[in-house]
Amino acid sequence: MSKLFFSGLKENWKKWHMNQVMVLSFSILILGLLGMFYFFSKDADISALKTELSQPSIFYDVNGKVASKISGNKNEGVSIKQVPKSMKHAVVAIEDHRFYEHNGVDYIGIMRAFFRNLKAGSVVEGGSTITQQLTKNALLTSKKTYKRKFDEIFLAREIEKEYTKDDILQMYFNQIYFGEGAWGLKNAALKYFGKDVKDLSVSESALLAGLIKAPSALDPYDHMKKAVKRRDLVLKEMKMQKFISEKQYEQAKSEKVVLHDKEGDPFRGKYPYYVDQVLEEAIKKYGLSQDEVLTGGYQIYTELDPNMQTAVESTYQNDSLFPQGSDQLVQSGAVLIDPHTGGVRALVGGRGEHVFRGYNRASQLRAQPGSSLKPIAVYAPALEQGWNITDMLKDEPMKFGSYEPSNYNHQYAGEVPMYDAVKDSKNLPAVWLLNEIGIQKGLDSIKRFGIPLEKGDRSLSVALGGLLKKEYLQ
Repeated sequence: MSKLFFSGLKENWKKWHMNQVMVLSFSILILGLLGMFYFFSKDADISALKTELSQPSIFYDVNGKVASKISGNKNEGVSIKQVPKSMKHAVVAIEDHRFYEHNGVDYIGIMRAFFRNLKAGSVVEGGSTITQQLTKNALLTSKKTYKRKFDEIFLAREIEKEYTKDDILQMYFNQIYFGEGAWGLKNAALKYFGKDVKDLSVSESALLAGLIKAPSALDPYDHMKKAVKRRDLVLKEMKMQKFISEKQYEQAKSEKVVLHDKEGDPFRGKYPYYVDQVLEEAIKKYGLSQDEVLTGGYQIYTELDPNMQTAVESTYQNDSLFPQGSDQLVQSGAVLIDPHTGGVRALVGGRGEHVFRGYNRASQLRAQPGSSLKPIAVYAPALEQGWNITDMLKDEPMKFGSYEPSNYNHQYAGEVPMYDAVKDSKNLPAVWLLNEIGIQKGLDSIKRFGIPLEKGDRSLSVALGGLLKKEYLQ
């Protein structure tokens, strides 16, 4: 009995002694790391870390409703203030439950992971904190080397000195990959649940937090059972860490996962030619840079009428309404203006594929205005003088001194009502009517619309847009 007793005592002493040696060795390792932190951290550079939120600029229409959005980045940032507590708690619970206690490197977590991995005989738990993960994603490569791991630790400590925990979480949420091409929490919420981040439920938050470990292997679109199992583990951790109650845990666990892919904002990139022109004005008139508008989250109010803009865009996409070009598209541009306010209601700068801030024929083309000047120079002042749209206008070959205009098709009806003359853009009726009301009336009307004139423009040819102003010429 005594031999067995002493033998057991000896064995237990050996185990205790080995554990003490392991703990002592690990402690020495930690002390060594602390020394290295002091020596190397002074050279750690976190200046490349992007803390600013990349927010799209939003364009509002004439009714004050969102019309379009424009952004320069693939992932749209979300403020930590918009992230529900359930999402913060879910990530902290499963990824780094001592996040609010450590200073970037969790020594207790590293020690715990060390012994669990030692006991299991393989790596079953990592010791990386959320700050270390942010460091790896934002500042380092994914190459697995000891140097990169040490860099990760040094940089994480520097980040914790510079930024608050909320700052770190915000950067983390906006840079982490959730699978299915969804970078950042905002895109993930749209991709998996078709909703804004602020509207995520406890169950949905837990599922998204669970994806971070292995986005492809846990993708609910392909591996629903695995994704739900992982979600339930996250919920269990949230309950154990008292982030949620037992009742909330049971409710969230029983909630059915309903996927709804609403990837991509329906307003992003809408009405591109109109947005291009507003962007041009913001840069030239207000001194903003393109990057500032694309990432600064500006709220821009316009006179755009979505119904008119949609109608014009649909017209320009209908090839049957345009003549066939020999080797390329016949091009055109259109601007619709509210005559009462001068507000631009719709604008399209060309046909075919749109090029961001490319050539805009609606605003950049320099050519004589042509027939587009008829309503301004002739018909508007005529109506102001008492003429009616049903009044008959002469439509026959005529000479006005040495000036002898003709209709574009050389066809004449003798007389046409004013509305037909406008609809068919006839030349003779317009020149005849301007002659009737007087050239000065037409010139005054043109000036009221803000169009500059030269002395040589005082002729009946102004009815057909024949201006001498050089800036209108190609």
